[in-house]
Amino acid sequence: MSGWTIEGEYMETCNCEYLCPCIFSNMTAKPTEGDCKVAIAMRIVKGQKDGVTLDGLSFIVVMQSSGPMIDGNMKVGLIVDEAADEAQTKAIADIVTGAAGGPMEALAPLVGEVAGIEKRKISFEKTGSTYSVTAGELVDQSLEAVESALPTGGPIMLENAAHPVSTSLALAKATHSKFHAFGIDWDDATGTRNGHFSSFSWAA
Repeated sequence: MSGWTIEGEYMETCNCEYLCPCIFSNMTAKPTEGDCKVAIAMRIVKGQKDGVTLDGLSFIVVMQSSGPMIDGNMKVGLIVDEAADEAQTKAIADIVTGAAGGPMEALAPLVGEVAGIEKRKISFEKTGSTYSVTAGELVDQSLEAVESALPTGGPIMLENAAHPVSTSLALAKATHSKFHAFGIDWDDATGTRNGHFSSFSWAA
């Protein structure tokens, strides 16, 4: 296992009503819809693995859990930016599956099915506290931060969270959340569903 590092920005939406109970229960709570469907989108601003540069590439982890996440048997699929070549795709896959160590390694025992890898053009956009991500016909999601009423403003933050992307997450609501990938299907535009975003820095 060799050293690698990636850093950048992340956002996610899921099918849970805001606020998703998975994080504040340390993954022991039952999702609000009974099962959990989530698309975790990450844009690498700077990164490398084994001399392979990953700058500017994005990827999306689509997951489904049939009950509380801690029970395991999760289904996971990976969408990689079509701009990634074969070496870059393999590097990202090794990082995401935990095969190369790092934050996702601890999550690997909870995965029951790796549903495969798809390549699509990924658009990852940020405007202020609004994020939007698309990946071809597979993912189309956006969110808006839940703003603090403090004079300093900014999003309300969830700190010291046991989340693989970051221990500090901004709270958000999905303005729309649609994914149809790896047999995992979700489509909602009520504005009542959960979202998070943050910067991230992973290494191993």
